Amino acid sequence: MSSETILNNRYRLVAQQGSGGMAVIYKAIDQVLGRTVAIKILRPSLTNDPAFLARFRNEARSVANLQHPNIVTVHDVGNEGATHYIVMEFIEGQDLKKIIKANGALPVERALSLGIQICAGIGFAHRAGIVHADVKPQNMLVTKDDLIKVTDFGIAQAFSEAAPGERQQIVWGSPHYFAPEQARGEKPTPASDVYSIGIVLFEMLTGRLPFMGNNQQELALAHIREPAPLVSEFNPAVPENIVQIVHKVMSKEPGMRYRMADQLGRILESYRDRGRQYTQPNIAQVSTPPPAAPTIQNQQPVTGYPTGQTPPPYAVPTQQNLPPVTPQSQQSLPQGVEPLPTQRFELAPNAPSSPLYNRAQAQPQPLPTVIPTPYEPATSDSRRLQTGSQPLYPPPNDRQGDLPPVLDLVTIALAILAFFAVACLIPLYIAVLQAYLG
Repeated sequence: MSSETILNNRYRLVAQQGSGGMAVIYKAIDQVLGRTVAIKILRPSLTNDPAFLARFRNEARSVANLQHPNIVTVHDVGNEGATHYIVMEFIEGQDLKKIIKANGALPVERALSLGIQICAGIGFAHRAGIVHADVKPQNMLVTKDDLIKVTDFGIAQAFSEAAPGERQQIVWGSPHYFAPEQARGEKPTPASDVYSIGIVLFEMLTGRLPFMGNNQQELALAHIREPAPLVSEFNPAVPENIVQIVHKVMSKEPGMRYRMADQLGRILESYRDRGRQYTQPNIAQVSTPPPAAPTIQNQQPVTGYPTGQTPPPYAVPTQQNLPPVTPQSQQSLPQGVEPLPTQRFELAPNAPSSPLYNRAQAQPQPLPTVIPTPYEPATSDSRRLQTGSQPLYPPPNDRQGDLPPVLDLVTIALAILAFFAVACLIPLYIAVLQAYLG
């Protein structure tokens, strides 16, 4: 199409931005609202089926209701004659695939941040009952601020519901990224999206894809039969916990993965935030003024998850540079507060039994319970756990000059009564003694 093409007397096409197996994307101007938009025009090979077009419109309407910072907003869907299109917000940036090709393996911190955002957007769609079905870095736009925008919801999902005969006529989806059940021709589920996110994470951390093939059939068989390689085989700098997480979500069986993208996102978020906590102090010194709230380091909110929510404990990640737990470091803990474990936990209760998931090694060794002295001498480097604005163990005013408790009036009165009672019994004792001797 030329740059002078105008759809429905409203959308003026400016330039082609990209293309795929299902659609061609254009930058366009909405002449009614005066804004720049992106228009995805379906290829004619897909528009010959009225049933597919009906499913596509239904999916587009569902996606239009998804309002999330990590999902490209859908503004409109329509057609002009045989040209069917969907209008979306225009994102200034480039897709994640181009970034990986240009930079190779991304730093772990950046890969985690992008992965968490991907899970937030796709997980939001999962909660709304929508499966993406074509998760790949080409469908993830990255802004200059490293904000992820997931796009291309609806088309793949609508086509995935087509009859098997229809699917065989058109090469759909992305064989490098689809799940084993998709390779077998089964209907994709949220767990299928989770598998594809695992492939994207693998590619971000290594700069390459886990499976290779000369054609779609070879790639499909690789997803179905070949064991997934470890990230550490191509990038030894990736922490072991991240290696295990990616390997888990690339399991062949959907039941061995996380059920929805939200769960994977919380795992990644928990790992990142716990790593930040371990590198920052979270207990205030006694010499400093008591804070108005507990001094535990506030967690940074992640796009897509409400501020203040603590991710559920799906994993207890560790960090290689943690200082060892010593008796001296335990003395500053009050009774009942357990020290941080130094050994690795399992990712989830249902983690598969493999060399990566050794339950015997994963359990932390019990540490002796240290009962601190209630009133230890306050020194410049002593630390106490703060609860609210009051210390848990307040020191006395004068420890060395403490006096025994003063007898109160009740105690004195009881002592006097006891004395007189004994005194009154003395004459009785004398009388009994004289009677006995006489």
